Amino acid sequence: MSKKIWAHLALFTVNLLYGINYVVAKGLMPNIVKPNGFILMRVSGAVLLFWIVLINQFEKVNKKDFITLAFCGLFGVGINQLFFFNGLMRTSPLNASIIMTTTPIIVFVLSIFVLKEKPIYVKVIGIIIGAGGSIALSILSSGVSQFSSSEGDLYIFLNALSYSIYLVLVKPLMKKYKPLTVITWVFTFGLIYVLLWPYSIVEVKAINWQEMNIDTPWRIAFVVVGVTFLPYLLTVVAMKTVSPSVASSYIYFQPVLAGVFIFVFAWLGDNDYTADFSWLKVICALFIFIGVYLVSKPSKKNVSISG
Repeated sequence: MSKKIWAHLALFTVNLLYGINYVVAKGLMPNIVKPNGFILMRVSGAVLLFWIVLINQFEKVNKKDFITLAFCGLFGVGINQLFFFNGLMRTSPLNASIIMTTTPIIVFVLSIFVLKEKPIYVKVIGIIIGAGGSIALSILSSGVSQFSSSEGDLYIFLNALSYSIYLVLVKPLMKKYKPLTVITWVFTFGLIYVLLWPYSIVEVKAINWQEMNIDTPWRIAFVVVGVTFLPYLLTVVAMKTVSPSVASSYIYFQPVLAGVFIFVFAWLGDNDYTADFSWLKVICALFIFIGVYLVSKPSKKNVSISG
C-alpha cells in the first residue's frame, strides 16, 4: 500500500475519532470536569505518552526551530484546545462539528497572506458561501436551544482559526524532522501554555473523583489517548505526504460522523443530543460544504483576481 493511501487512511481515522469525541467529551462537561481542567489532563497525558515513545527515537532539533515549535504549541494545542472544549461545553456536538468544517477555507485565506497564493475567483466565491453558511448557523444558535449558543459557536470558530494557523506553520517542520519529534515538542510547549492559563489547575483540583460513574475514567482515557495522542500523531505522519489543505479538507467528514454517533449514543441510552437536529442546520451545513469544495477544488485553469 502506497504512502499516499496510508496518509488518507490516517486522516480518515483521525476524523472518525473526532466524530466520537464530540459526544463523549460533551457528556463529561461541566458536571464531571470543566473544560480547562479537562484540557490540562488531556494535554498532560498526551505529553507523557509522546515522550515515552520518543525517548528511544530522540532526534536533535535546531535551536532556531524551537521558535516555530513554540508557536505551533500555542496555536495547535494551547489556544486550539482551550477554545474547543470551552466551546463544546456551550454548544451542541452537531454545531461544533459543522463549524469545524470551515478550517479548509481558513487555511486558504491564510495561504493568501502567509504563502502569497493568488486569490482565485472560484475560491473567493467558496469563501463567501462557506462564511455565509457559518454565520447563518450562528444566528440559528442565538435562539432558544437546549444545547446550542452563539458564544459556544464563536469559541469553536476561534478554535478552527487557531488550528488552521497551526497546519500552515507545522508543514515546513515535517520536511526536516520525524513526525514524532515535531508533535512531542508541539505538545510540550502547548502544556506550558495550558499550565499558565489560571483556570486549568483550579478546575483539575475541583474534580470529585469519588462521585464518578464506573465508565467515566475510561471516557476520560479515551479523550486523552484516542482523541489526543493518536489523532495528532496520525496527522503529522499524514502531512509528511499530503499538504495542509488536503489534511484540513478531511474535516468535512466530521459533521457526518458526529451525526451518526449522536444517534448511536442516544440509541445506547447515553446523552441524547438528537433534538438539536433541524433542516435549517442541514442547509447551513450544505452551504459550508459547497464553500469547502470550491476552496479545495484544483485551480490550475481558474483565473486569479489579480488578472
